[in-house]
Amino acid sequence: MSKSGLRIETTRYLQCAAIRASGELDHAGRVRFSACINAVWDWSDGPVLVFDLAELHFYDSSVIGVLAMAMQRMEEEGSGRIILVRPSGHLLSVLRLTDLLSHVELRESVEETVAELMLQSGESGSPAPTRPPVIVHSGRR
Repeated sequence: MSKSGLRIETTRYLQCAAIRASGELDHAGRVRFSACINAVWDWSDGPVLVFDLAELHFYDSSVIGVLAMAMQRMEEEGSGRIILVRPSGHLLSVLRLTDLLSHVELRESVEETVAELMLQSGESGSPAPTRPPVIVHSGRR
């Protein structure tokens, strides 16, 4: 593995929380990724969590564990949505094999997703974040 580590950026929108991860997500990064999800959980009704994992160049089963944890919490609370943006073919295969693919929605971009959510909620205007992007967890391990 390279020494690039894991970088996680979050952006708060009115209708969702967008979580963009890049670099390497392995067992060591799982705790940070889970903590990030917990930190943004109440940012939107539901919650609606939009994951952009396209820039992960390495991930192990930890990514499935984190997504499954969020799905289980949503099921326990009786609401919520997980939307994956541009997932890799490998991630789609793993989600299909683990029967988690039916529990997520797939989209092409965060911007498209935010615009769609705005239309669903009856909002108008541009899909601007409610505040600038916040880097919740970043850096090298």
